[in-house]
Amino acid sequence: MEHNMFCFQCEQTAGCSGCMGKAGVCGKTAATARIQDELTGALIGLARAAEGKEHSKEADHLIVKGLCATLTNVSFDDNALNELLEEAGRLKDSLSPLCSSCTSECGKTEDFDLNRLWTDNEDIRSLKSLILFGMRGMAAYAYHAMVLGHEDRGVMDYFYKGLFAVGYDSYTIQDLLPIVMELGAVNLDCMALLDKANRQAFGIPAPAQVSLAVEKGPFIVISGHDLHDLKLLLEQTEGKGINIYTHGEMLPAHAYPELRKYGHLKGNFGTAWQNQQKEFADLPAPVLFTTNCLMPPKPSYSDRVFTTAVVSFPGMVHIDDRKDFSPVIGKALELGGYKEDVTIPGINGGTSVTTGFGREAVLAAAGTVVEAVNQKALRHIFLVGGCDGARPGRNYYTDFVKQTPEDTLVLTLACGKYRFNDLELGTLAGLPRLLDMGQCNDAFGAIQVAVALSEAFGCSVNDLPLTLVLSWYEQKAVCILLSLLHLGIKNIYLGPTLPAFLSPAILDYLVEQFDIRPISTPGKDLATILA
Repeated sequence: MEHNMFCFQCEQTAGCSGCMGKAGVCGKTAATARIQDELTGALIGLARAAEGKEHSKEADHLIVKGLCATLTNVSFDDNALNELLEEAGRLKDSLSPLCSSCTSECGKTEDFDLNRLWTDNEDIRSLKSLILFGMRGMAAYAYHAMVLGHEDRGVMDYFYKGLFAVGYDSYTIQDLLPIVMELGAVNLDCMALLDKANRQAFGIPAPAQVSLAVEKGPFIVISGHDLHDLKLLLEQTEGKGINIYTHGEMLPAHAYPELRKYGHLKGNFGTAWQNQQKEFADLPAPVLFTTNCLMPPKPSYSDRVFTTAVVSFPGMVHIDDRKDFSPVIGKALELGGYKEDVTIPGINGGTSVTTGFGREAVLAAAGTVVEAVNQKALRHIFLVGGCDGARPGRNYYTDFVKQTPEDTLVLTLACGKYRFNDLELGTLAGLPRLLDMGQCNDAFGAIQVAVALSEAFGCSVNDLPLTLVLSWYEQKAVCILLSLLHLGIKNIYLGPTLPAFLSPAILDYLVEQFDIRPISTPGKDLATILA
């Protein structure tokens, strides 16, 4: 087929097996998918060329940016991707200037052709996909830490090692399995690095109630995950009569004191990221995308979409690394916002949500939690989190949370919470029954809470009255899952479908080793867990 493609990295891949037509389910064209594959192959070539040499900051940063640009719903812009591709070639040639004319079989003479991976033995392909997609997710966390001035040599070294492994033909299943599990360990370090960077830059998050109402007058909606971009936008809009509203995974920004101190950071706009094409259609304000979750803008609002960092879409205004948000500010003033106050209710009709239950806030109540468990007032804790998406069946997570008994707590994080975070579940032992711990990278904090509780009870994490019920969509969920497996956490419920890139043999291995369970129905799964 002309302009065909192959991509199965996200949960919504066509037919639960792979996008192979002229466009992916996400909206990227086959041409864009091909350039992303070429960029990945060039990064593998760069990792090969760097073997045995000192890694330069320039190469480090290019690898992180290049992997980020191939995440789902990040870059749809062929020109932007080709710029990264050209930069990768230049850096490779600077490391190994004779490679272009060399005829040896060392593997450095050309960039890796990703078609060789997609058509490889299914078990090898499965393990290499876990490495590649997990690195793409980890690169997002590394990028956010990098812009805040925090880097880790061990994390960067793994990117080179992992890229080399994806492009190395002689590795066996036994060779690749340890590299897969190592990614989980390294991603834990990467999330800890970002956790430290965020807290140093923006303070310790604290619980905050966030309104879903939008005040009349000019405003800007900012989407994605990059808190640094939000802070710069807040600084540049201060005193200009423009309010700022978060969208999607920017919601947890309201918990950080160094961001919340800006009085024009007003609230949160809209519901889940996959509803943006409907919710932005008549929006009298610009939207700034800082990371993934961009959907192809419809003509009704395409003149109001701005991108920055590695996010890019052809025809949209891109804010470069100078971070001058004047075009966004000008558009907000031009459009003028709503004439009257407007409320965009949550999916379940709520008019406000609460966020900011970071590990500090949860652990401050650890004594209360332990006492409630010992007195049998608290029967079980559920962590219901992960990525959201549009595929039918994700109502499972809303129904699951609604059906949790009143003597249980629900922790949540990442954008999957938009299915239920406006529900009023009441309180238990003085705590809200629903506790939003933040973004997907805040899984690090959730892990710290689990470890602290296991120490308080004198048992392993797997023996706690705690169950993880996770939804996945893109590659950050992959690296977080690998971190959980690295820690030996078992009995994870995963859905709404299992990854298409897992071969039957590799899936059987994960089920056997870690008791990963596909979700069934909320009632049946709750009965099994609570039994």
